[in-house]
Amino acid sequence: MASSCVGTLSSLNSSLLFSQTKHLSATPRVSVTLPSTRRRVVRAVVTEKLGIKIERNPPESKLTQLGVRQWPKWGCPPSNFPWTYEAKETCYLLEGKVKVTPSGANEAVEIAAGDLVVFPKGMSCTWDVSVGVDKHYKFE
Repeated sequence: MASSCVGTLSSLNSSLLFSQTKHLSATPRVSVTLPSTRRRVVRAVVTEKLGIKIERNPPESKLTQLGVRQWPKWGCPPSNFPWTYEAKETCYLLEGKVKVTPSGANEAVEIAAGDLVVFPKGMSCTWDVSVGVDKHYKFE
């Protein structure tokens, strides 16, 4: 009598297919087949809504390239306030959740922890902070 087991183990770049067959009078046999290695290219997606550019969860390599961790930090508790950007601001949210409504717009742009955001110079808006913000920022 024989029994067999087939399963799949997966990782980011490959999967491993294995099978094992046992026979009463034989030593267990394991065969392993590795599929061809496929590269997975991850591309950052930058969206723009109402003039605000957002990149969700950019790779650490990009944050390092920009020097984000050396930028000053700013934070605030849950609140609602108007703001005008006198210069272009790029920021990276470490914590928080915010709805930003540009003046004259009927909808808001939602940003949250892990977002790299660019606000254009001259934009007036209202910040509605529902979860306290902690961010790195840079004005240009």
